[in-house]
Amino acid sequence: MVLKKQRIILGFKIKKPQIIGIIVALIIIILSFIFLRESDIFYFLLGISFVIAGLPFFISLIVESSASREKEEMFLEFSRNLVESVKAGTPISRSILNIRSKDYGSLSPYIQKLANQISLGIPVKTSLETFARDIKSQTITRAVTIISESEKAGGRIEDVLDSVAKSVAQIEKLRKERSAAMYNLIVQGYIIFLIFIVIMLVMQFKILPIASGLGETLGETQSSEYGVGFGGLLGMGGEKATPEQLARPFLVLLIVQGFFAGLVIGKLSEGKIKAGLKHSFILILLAVLIGTGAKLFIG
Repeated sequence: MVLKKQRIILGFKIKKPQIIGIIVALIIIILSFIFLRESDIFYFLLGISFVIAGLPFFISLIVESSASREKEEMFLEFSRNLVESVKAGTPISRSILNIRSKDYGSLSPYIQKLANQISLGIPVKTSLETFARDIKSQTITRAVTIISESEKAGGRIEDVLDSVAKSVAQIEKLRKERSAAMYNLIVQGYIIFLIFIVIMLVMQFKILPIASGLGETLGETQSSEYGVGFGGLLGMGGEKATPEQLARPFLVLLIVQGFFAGLVIGKLSEGKIKAGLKHSFILILLAVLIGTGAKLFIG
């Protein structure tokens, strides 16, 4: 029960590829701890294990996002066909049965289920509510609610269906326009993050060694004058901190920055926090691979 609640909150269904990815990542981490803990390749392998564990979730998110967009586009086509049929004088229940054989892509199974429920005598309002609940799209849910309430109240259902179809078309148009308008912002977000990574690398491999050497020089000077090493102030227990120790928080900083920057990019471009998870994965992937790879090949 707890696992099901976590799946709903996280928005992911844990399937076989995700489980395999996590197991392989854990095996790499365990072997790295056992055999390569003191090696420079250790952190790079940790980054690779993160990629292996997160890649199935990333692919699943991309597939679900594409399927959701296709469903909304096909629902627009379904609404238009339904409007034409109802305007010809066919009741909405019969119209749904007549157009269910058409190809609506990933939306077809849901329309088939909707038509089957109506053919079994289930009220149109109840069938439409089940249809919207299965698809889990806010746009489709709002449209179906309007259609079901109008069908229940009676009146000129063809006018309501026509208005709903135009509304869905307008929403799709605005979504595409927003995505196009935000494209430059997305590119800028990635460029800014890459510049941030470069700054961290310069600090890690250029500035910190100089600062450490300067601190060591000052420590020797003050030690000769006052008997206290200034370099000891950089570490704990009187031990001076090495550049590697000072650089360890940088990777964590890059990961945190990449995660939240990706969420912001997704929210601005698609209007959904969940959509930003794929951007977060890409940015964290860049941070981990570049950060650990630089330590392996440069440091």
